[in-house]
Amino acid sequence: QVIKCKAAVMWEANKPFSIEEVEVAPPKAHEVRIKIMATGICRSDDHVITGGLVMPFPIILGHEAAGVVESVGQGVTSIKPGDKVIPLFVPQCGECNSCLSTKGNLCNKNDVGSGTGFMPDGTTRFTCKGKAIHHFIGTSTFTEYTVVHESAVAKIDSAAPLEKVCLIGCGFSTGYGAAVQTAKVEPGSTCAIFGLGGVGLSVVMGCKAAGASRIIAVDINSDKFAKAKELGATDCVNPKDFKKPIHEVLIEMTGCGVDYSFEVIGRTETMAAALACCQYNYGVSVIVGVPPAAQKITFDPMLLFTGRTWKGSVFGGWKSKDSVPRLVSDYMKKKFVLDPLITHTLPFTKINEGFDLLRTGK
Repeated sequence: QVIKCKAAVMWEANKPFSIEEVEVAPPKAHEVRIKIMATGICRSDDHVITGGLVMPFPIILGHEAAGVVESVGQGVTSIKPGDKVIPLFVPQCGECNSCLSTKGNLCNKNDVGSGTGFMPDGTTRFTCKGKAIHHFIGTSTFTEYTVVHESAVAKIDSAAPLEKVCLIGCGFSTGYGAAVQTAKVEPGSTCAIFGLGGVGLSVVMGCKAAGASRIIAVDINSDKFAKAKELGATDCVNPKDFKKPIHEVLIEMTGCGVDYSFEVIGRTETMAAALACCQYNYGVSVIVGVPPAAQKITFDPMLLFTGRTWKGSVFGGWKSKDSVPRLVSDYMKKKFVLDPLITHTLPFTKINEGFDLLRTGK
């Protein structure tokens, strides 16, 4: 059956969300229809609105969520109606070269790089006012019901609180994994984190869990520092307090630069600064923030020639279908906290207010 429900539709760039009644088609073979119970707001959703991440309009955004399976398509065996699940914006097909490699996690079936706005079969499951509405990176969670491919959903512990573990669908896993999985931060090391939103704070938690001895949090909004310290930051630095470039400040603070740096904003200037502030020979810098479309980065190749490593991390390097249920179990065992990452809880119809809070750094 087609389900009629509420969704936040983005008809065009730089406009507010419009709460509309949409029709959600039943799942086709190897697809799952989910009732979304909670969804987080992530800066990547906002990047689509502002054009920093190019996607087709009209579109239903949202990619960090948790819900309950409503129905499944033909051939779906791993998941049944009533199961608690988290949709995965990085799928895990289990068959492509990235899925088969122990080194990779960005499944070839992902829609992050290509941005087609369709299901894997090239069609959409959403209609509004007679128009087809695009999907967002295979998830689209700003709707009461969504349809995802079987490779893009993880069944989780039935006792998990969905309004908290939805963050494991993106923000928490992305930041925490960048530290423990991509960078593989070692005990006693020094780290710098540029950007203290939900993902940046999760990097702080990951560095602390990995045993880093010094965790330097960098942000131009000093209001973020108290929470960063609560989660493990040892130093907080506001670039606006200095006349000199921030990478020079960090090198002075540490004597030789940090062992690991993380850019969790999505700005080319901070990516370059994060690279420059890590130790010249064995420092590792990880790009976690979504890079802005059509911007290029210029840097002195000597920065890399001396031995530094510059790498990217999507979804914290986790193989999604395997790792998300484990991360939820770890949360249930109190191995990490999620509450400090949740600043506000709003009803779905106030989604525009939620984005205003995001944009003002609140």
